Amino acid sequence: MVLKDILSISGESGLFRFIAQGKNAIIVEHLESKKRSSAFASAKVSSLDEISVFTEKEDLSLSKVFDLIFDKENGGPAIDSKSDPDKLKKWFSEVLPEYDRDKVYVSDIKKICQWYNIMHELKLLVKEEPEKPEENTLAEKEKEAAEQTAEQKPEKAKAGTKKPAGTKKKEKTADTSGTKSGRKRSAPEGN
Repeated sequence: MVLKDILSISGESGLFRFIAQGKNAIIVEHLESKKRSSAFASAKVSSLDEISVFTEKEDLSLSKVFDLIFDKENGGPAIDSKSDPDKLKKWFSEVLPEYDRDKVYVSDIKKICQWYNIMHELKLLVKEEPEKPEENTLAEKEKEAAEQTAEQKPEKAKAGTKKPAGTKKKEKTADTSGTKSGRKRSAPEGN
């Protein structure tokens, strides 16, 4: 799921969308009520894009967990976040069997359900598109062309008439006390 710019603010109900960065705060919009407000630096603001769930192997991003819920529920809403704790744990273990039961609490499962249902209701659950193989080959071809161009540039510098940067002409040391020929003048006698 694409969770970019979706925020959770500690002490506030619901989810928010990032609007702009202010001097001492960020401007956010409540997803459900569409009211705009400021979230100051003292508020604990979390981007859903940066949240992950502990599993027995490695942490799984919230967007991937939302994908799993979407698949399990066939695009429908998740279980109600106010359900019985045992029912929530059972449901979440069906969604993500390898979640770490010691680190993921019922309160975390409730938040995940609540956030998923808010986004489902507002039709904001958009699956991330995997990159197409054609795009990869195109990007690789562009990279190869750039590398070839970079390799050809030094060869052109060798073939050209310009001197490479960093070389200096050998300077003749001049004796400032002598004449143009470099011989020292002798001081006139008798003066």
